[in-house]
Amino acid sequence: MEALFAMTLGVLTASGVYLLMRARIYPVVMGLTLISYAVNLFLFAMGRLDTGVPAVIGKSAEYGDPIPQALVLTAIVIGFAMTAFVVVLSLRALGELRTDHVDGEEPR
Repeated sequence: MEALFAMTLGVLTASGVYLLMRARIYPVVMGLTLISYAVNLFLFAMGRLDTGVPAVIGKSAEYGDPIPQALVLTAIVIGFAMTAFVVVLSLRALGELRTDHVDGEEPR
């Protein structure tokens, strides 16, 4: 299972970096989103979640650690807000510069 997590993290990160290197707005936004997903999966996997234990401290001797879940939930909310901000910023740049190239100039 760890190998699957490692390969998934590697594929998500590599795809995100590849898309960030593109020179158009949409691939850059998608690359940031993929890297955000990779970070969320990394945080969740590093929490070493146990199966069959209650999520809240109660009558059981063991309980699930809520910190990784809280970190991932917070990262999802922040990632959604940043994606919305980048999309609005890119639409504004597209309207003013009349191109979707990230530096505002079409390649020759």
